[in-house]
Amino acid sequence: ALQVQNDHSDAAASELNRRMRFQNKLAGVCEEMCKEVGAYPKCTQCPKFVEPDSTPGVMTWDELLEHMDNLVNWGQDQIKGWHKQAS
Repeated sequence: ALQVQNDHSDAAASELNRRMRFQNKLAGVCEEMCKEVGAYPKCTQCPKFVEPDSTPGVMTWDELLEHMDNLVNWGQDQIKGWHKQAS
C-alpha cells in the first residue's frame, strides 16, 4: 500500500510540474492575444499584467503631488547634510 501511495504522489507532483510549465508558456502569449482580440489594455485575466500609463508624457495632479513630496524630503536631507558638514 505504501508503494502505491508513493507512485500516486510522484504522479501528482509530475502533473503539477507539467501544469506550471504550461501556464508559464501561456503567460508570455496572453498579452499578445489580448491585443489581437481587442481586450488590451484591460487584460484582467493575464497574470502579472500592469496597465500602461493612461497619460504618457503628462503629469497628473497625483503624480505632481507625489513628486513635490519627494522634493521636500530630498531638500530636507540636503539641508541636514549641509548642517552636518558645517559643524
